[in-house]
Amino acid sequence: MEEGMVTKIRENLERIQERIETAASSAGRNPAEIRLVVVTKAQPVEVVGAAITAGAVCLGENYAEEAVAKMGALGKSPNLEWHMIGHVQSRKARLVCNSFDLVHSLDSIKLAERYNQFAGEAGRKLPVLLEFNLGGEETKFGWPAWKEEYWEDLTPVIEEVTLLANLQVMGLMTMPPLMADPEQSRVFFRRLKQLQQYLVQVCPQVDWRELSMGTSADFEVAIQEGATYVRVGQAILGPRPAR
Repeated sequence: MEEGMVTKIRENLERIQERIETAASSAGRNPAEIRLVVVTKAQPVEVVGAAITAGAVCLGENYAEEAVAKMGALGKSPNLEWHMIGHVQSRKARLVCNSFDLVHSLDSIKLAERYNQFAGEAGRKLPVLLEFNLGGEETKFGWPAWKEEYWEDLTPVIEEVTLLANLQVMGLMTMPPLMADPEQSRVFFRRLKQLQQYLVQVCPQVDWRELSMGTSADFEVAIQEGATYVRVGQAILGPRPAR
């Protein structure tokens, strides 16, 4: 492993952590409430290993097989968490359920039922976040929630998910439209916070504390609007190699 790579990633991690702390302070929040997910999607295993050596403790992956191959090469550590942050096809549900510490991207009742089945078979309770589409983009996954009038219609299926015995629903996730100006993302982050507050009222038996929102381009705005997980990749690891 190149020492220079580790040093560079460590410097980037420290820089991002400082920005997280500054953004939290600007909103009167405790920086300790916010966790950094280092997005290792499409990065070679040597880069992921360097990130772990540099101090990354929470890694986010989009593709199940790619992530599991990295886990096998690097070994699982009790101090390291692997998070699934991408869309999951139902046929990959068992692999994800058996391999990841937290799923950010639960986006259908079908997938929820499959996770519930496989988690039960594995004797675990799978922590999940529910993904919502707040921009109305056809290319994005998540329950449709870009209009407030949709929320009441979504409530029965959300309640159904929360009743599945082998899932631990912990909060919400969104991926807003890609904007040139981070400030343009604020309205979507604010909407997810409002949806969280709505769900607290209609499903009070669930702890909705987590909000996964914000990436390299806009995580500071997300923190100001309540993010508890921010997903940052290229600002720490550099550009992804061409696939």
